[in-house]
Amino acid sequence: MVGPILVLYYSLHGATRNLANKIALGAQMQGADVIVRTVPKVSTGIDFEQQPVPESGDPYVTLEELASCSGLALGSPTRFGNMSSAMKHFWDSTSSLWLSANLSGKPGCVFTSSSSMHGGQESTLLTMMIPLLHHGMLISGLPYSEPELHSTQTGGSPYGVSHLSVQNKSELSQDEQALCIAQGKRLALIAQKLGQK
Repeated sequence: MVGPILVLYYSLHGATRNLANKIALGAQMQGADVIVRTVPKVSTGIDFEQQPVPESGDPYVTLEELASCSGLALGSPTRFGNMSSAMKHFWDSTSSLWLSANLSGKPGCVFTSSSSMHGGQESTLLTMMIPLLHHGMLISGLPYSEPELHSTQTGGSPYGVSHLSVQNKSELSQDEQALCIAQGKRLALIAQKLGQK
């Protein structure tokens, strides 16, 4: 039986969340069950206690949800060419799944948002792949058979979906939306094919 597709993201201003929701839509259009989750913020204050449930938006992910997924779409805004500290903090807590090889052989893809065209989108996508590769996941990019990759003037890359958030605008362009849906469909299709073995 094929488990759900997990769309896991961190977002402060809404752009990465919008990408996550469109990727989830694409996976649903492929017939997959989908769960959308986020991770909590991190703080430099030693007395800071994170609430176990967010005040609004999507629930925080659990290790059990990650373990039971059949495919993963991982998203974070760009932070100096890398994933956010909140997302990195979450992945640093997944050693138990690594030790059990729980994610090994499952497909994964990555997505990001930045506020400038050359703000580190591609390096963020590439570095987000590293923990997935350590977990033994199979990386799914976006092929150039997706016509929007040839024409986009906003976000999009063969390494994964991206968004250009000029002046903190979280609305996705038509090309970005199409690429998100294509990425979600592709991830779900791969998960379904791997689950039929």
